[in-house]
Amino acid sequence: MSYQITNNGNIKLELEDGVIMLFPPEDNGTPEWRQYAAWLEEGNEPLPPDPEPEPEPLTPQQKLEAAGLSIEELKELLGL
Repeated sequence: MSYQITNNGNIKLELEDGVIMLFPPEDNGTPEWRQYAAWLEEGNEPLPPDPEPEPEPLTPQQKLEAAGLSIEELKELLGL
C-alpha cells in the first residue's frame, strides 16, 4: 500500500492488488481517509506528485497558426 499526492492535489491510494483509489486531501469521512490520517499521524509522508510531462514542441506550422498567420502571409511579410 502506498499514498501519493496527485498533480491535482488529491490523495492516491494504491493497494497491493493494484487497486487505486483517489480521495480529496480534506476529511471526507470515508474509512480510507481516516486510515490515511492515522498513517500520517504515525509520521509517514505521502509520495510527491509525479513530474508534469513536458509539452510536445510546436511545429513551425503550429507556431504560425497560433500567431494567426498563414504561410502566404508570412511570405508577404518577408517579401518573398
